Amino acid sequence: ESGGIPPDAELLQVLVDALVHAVRFVKGGVSMETLPTGGLAEVAFVGRSNVGKSSLVNMVLGRRAIAYTSKTPGKTQQYNYFAVNEGRAVGSFHLVDMPGLGFAKVAAPLRARWNAFLSEYFASRRELRMVVHLIDSQVPLQETDVSIMQMVGAAVAARSEQEGSGLAPPLDYAVVLTKADKNDGRVSSRTVDQVRRALESAGCPAATPLVPSSAKTRMGREAVWMLLREVMSEVRLEES
Repeated sequence: ESGGIPPDAELLQVLVDALVHAVRFVKGGVSMETLPTGGLAEVAFVGRSNVGKSSLVNMVLGRRAIAYTSKTPGKTQQYNYFAVNEGRAVGSFHLVDMPGLGFAKVAAPLRARWNAFLSEYFASRRELRMVVHLIDSQVPLQETDVSIMQMVGAAVAARSEQEGSGLAPPLDYAVVLTKADKNDGRVSSRTVDQVRRALESAGCPAATPLVPSSAKTRMGREAVWMLLREVMSEVRLEES
């Protein structure tokens, strides 16, 4: 935004095109052993099924149908890796579109495996620099979202203890409140308070950003890019 004039959709697309030079699907991972190697910094987008995650990923990247948008909640069952600005010394990273969580029709054993994988990924994946947690702003906070917060809180604490050890580096965390267009672009103070209380209880950083967004109106896209800026400025990690 400049001079108090909100950027229009056309200008936002120009800005995103300047930041996103190329996007390529790399692979889907189903375990720590099947995730990509190479040391490229990662940003993971996670949330409940049907929260609008893949739509938001497409919006952030300024591309259509990059991330799979399913009409069947729980359809995406792997960690989908996209290389952004591949080959550039600065500005390249992996964007990870993670499986939608909490869908009732997923069998309990599979759900347990997903949760164990997610917890390990948050806590020990060296390449992971930031978790972007999408929460539906139009419904009360769900148990699945609280579980994600608890995993992130535990991972942040574990990584802080390991700082300087050469293991997993510190982890940044942000919450994106989706579907804000359904309330005239606003998120109710009740929802914000509920999310803040849950973050505190889970041990998440007090300064965790809350970003209202809408894939429909593209609200929040520039704010998400501001969050990604530090990750984009990193150079490739050394392979372990």
